[in-house]
Amino acid sequence: MITVFLLALIYLAFISLGLPDSLIGVTWPAIRAEWGMPLDAAGLITIIVSGNTIISTLMSGYLIKKIGTGKITYISCFLTGGALLGFSFSQSYFWLIILAIPLGFGAGSVDAALNNYVALHFKAHHMNWLHSFWGIGATLGPLIVSATISKTESWRSGFRVISIIQLSLAVVLLFSYPLWNMHQKQIDIEEKKKDKDQGDIDKNTEKKKKKIFRIRGVKAAIATFIFYVATELSVGLWGSSFLVHVKNISIETAATWIAMYYGGITLGRFISGFVSFKLKNTQMIRIGILMALTGTVLFSLPLPDFMLFICLILMGLGLAPIFPSMLHETPRRFGKEYSQTIIGYQMGFGYIGSTFLPPLVGVILENTTMTLFPFFLIAFIILMLFFSESIRNIKYSK
Repeated sequence: MITVFLLALIYLAFISLGLPDSLIGVTWPAIRAEWGMPLDAAGLITIIVSGNTIISTLMSGYLIKKIGTGKITYISCFLTGGALLGFSFSQSYFWLIILAIPLGFGAGSVDAALNNYVALHFKAHHMNWLHSFWGIGATLGPLIVSATISKTESWRSGFRVISIIQLSLAVVLLFSYPLWNMHQKQIDIEEKKKDKDQGDIDKNTEKKKKKIFRIRGVKAAIATFIFYVATELSVGLWGSSFLVHVKNISIETAATWIAMYYGGITLGRFISGFVSFKLKNTQMIRIGILMALTGTVLFSLPLPDFMLFICLILMGLGLAPIFPSMLHETPRRFGKEYSQTIIGYQMGFGYIGSTFLPPLVGVILENTTMTLFPFFLIAFIILMLFFSESIRNIKYSK
């Protein structure tokens, strides 16, 4: 029963991870109108959020060792919930910049801590479904914003509602902290048996880290990951602005449509779990990229409004299997003894890509025209396809 309750909390925590992810992008048209900000000003906020996410992710190993996953989880929820509450009361762009620091730091540490905990103590299918629950959160976030904007005509209310959800979850996690200790006691005996062997593995891994980039295909795998993250986050950050300013869609409707894009990712990951019984990872990656490319090309055309909505869902469905399939394919491509380090590099460089590429797109769009937005997505997806296909047939052999 302890394990069941703990898993339920972790599933809820993954929903909370997704809730804030697209808030800045879907609320930016309203924030920009209220404060008279340039389009690319949202990019600086995302850079700060992503930068602090990278820092907290890199520190997560030390923090997990020092204070444990349970404490990191509820402290991070308090940080993100508090930051979002601060966003809702902000009266200037300056405060958004300041509050982006705890928002990013909290998000990164809890993401890394929970992924690490689930990878260590639960079966693989939980990891797949948990990432789908992240998608539920990412879908609910824009829907909450859309509903609150239509009722209150204020972007602040959306941040306030989501901050209340985050802070409520943080309180639940705080009072459920004993569950983490009880679960830890259940696994301590097994962990002690593994300690000696794990120490030897860690030493070997440290020696191999220096050789990682010499392994055939690793650089292309990392590049694939970078362009995947750049594509997914660019849609979340600038998709709403494109719909509002180029397609003349209302802010509330644009927020709902971006929510459906994340809904496509969520649904796609649920479906991918079943499709994976029939198709290989490489097949799912290729099909996903081509589906996302098709949706994006159609999105760039002068289609009726309802078709744009369908294109966004198609893009989400296409992107859905790429992230988990790339991670799952890593041991087969590069060997189990290298996979942990390579997966770490893939995620680390993915965060770096998300820090710089989507904001860079915003700077270019601000100084040219927003109509170019779909073509940046097309370029990212074509590069993703190129690097993915270059390592399609790589298989590890000693």
